[in-house]
Amino acid sequence: MEKKKVSLNIVSSKSKSKHQGFGSGSINLSNLSCVIIDGEEAYIDLGALHAKSKVEKGIKFVTDKTEVPNGRTCWIVWVAIDHTEEGGYYAGVTAAEMSVDPEARRGWKILANHVNLMDYALKRKIVLEGLSDKEKTLLVNVLKEHNTEWWERSSDELKAALTVG
Repeated sequence: MEKKKVSLNIVSSKSKSKHQGFGSGSINLSNLSCVIIDGEEAYIDLGALHAKSKVEKGIKFVTDKTEVPNGRTCWIVWVAIDHTEEGGYYAGVTAAEMSVDPEARRGWKILANHVNLMDYALKRKIVLEGLSDKEKTLLVNVLKEHNTEWWERSSDELKAALTVG
């Protein structure tokens, strides 16, 4: 007898389901996006929601950073969008560090930390410790290029956290 596989339910706010059984506490990821910061570039990569971003593909991740001595630092930035009467804005933004070595096909990240930071973004928190000024600038550019109006409506706390200098 084959064991039934458990899957993560992604529930849209449009869902009218009254189901309160298994999976009723599922996380709503419909307003969450990911920005990858990798060296000199930053870009939106929704594959990160399932650990399948461009930089993560083909990489076996370990929890001991010393096992990836030639890894380059990359960031997954979780970006939660919210809406007011005026329109959308960047509500929660958190940055999770990882290291990848594509030649060795190895990488380092702490999955629990990535999940916690994703949850913090969904809870409208700003957690950007560790980002360099260059990385902050790259992130601001991506957010503005994606939607300038959302950036303008975003909190002063987010703008201050991403201020360089």
